[in-house]
Amino acid sequence: MKLSDLVNQQFGNTAAAYLTSTVHASGADLDALKAIARRYSAPDVLDLGCGAGHVSFAMAPFAVSVTACDLAEDMLAVVAASAAERQLHNIAIRQGKAEALPFADASFDIVVTRFSAHHWADVPAALLEVSRVMRPGAVAVVIDIVAAENPLHDSMLQAIEILRDASHVRDYRVSEWAAMFGAAGLRHEQGGTWRLKMVFDDWIARMRTPPERVAAIRSLLDVAAEETRSFFAVEGDHSFFIDAALFEARKTDSQNNSPIHSPF
Repeated sequence: MKLSDLVNQQFGNTAAAYLTSTVHASGADLDALKAIARRYSAPDVLDLGCGAGHVSFAMAPFAVSVTACDLAEDMLAVVAASAAERQLHNIAIRQGKAEALPFADASFDIVVTRFSAHHWADVPAALLEVSRVMRPGAVAVVIDIVAAENPLHDSMLQAIEILRDASHVRDYRVSEWAAMFGAAGLRHEQGGTWRLKMVFDDWIARMRTPPERVAAIRSLLDVAAEETRSFFAVEGDHSFFIDAALFEARKTDSQNNSPIHSPF
């Protein structure tokens, strides 16, 4: 099965769970996105890899338009229904891949992707597409789980992620993000980092992970090196903590030379 088909299958089956997920529906990063939107006068916003639409819902009151774009059709249906229920009439949905965006050049003032990039097949190609659809003076905001620079901790994170969700590609290190932004002609600033608690039973239930893979994850967490268990702060019920980061980036050739402001 192709990665795109895996994404559609995984998130088609779990779309509603992401709408109510506490990890996805709340957080200081959503407040930071609202602050970014306020810098612009009625911006056009692209919510790339929109999932259940939490970025779209947060930014819609400050935008002239928000386009919620995702590969999974069922996710887009959840966004459309919830936007109508919330009477957010400036949200439109569009199916598309991050690596081949179905939009014209210079279409958006703000491009946001939140907890999506670790599912993309080719992040460098996607960042080139993000740069292409950004207007002069536009900003791209990437929010995602980040892996540790320590290879031992990095390996553990990727292992449990892919056991939980076969559509997982990679949680990138901060150093890897820096290199990918640079290759895409984007200058970036890391706007903030924070830790997220993964409540094990909720984390597994959200993806409907099969029992045999749940058992494998528990076993990996149990036998991990002491320093890795400490890094992830593994608890008795196998709940643990992971790191997230926000990056804010602009084109290096942008005519707008104003500084990047940290939202945190």
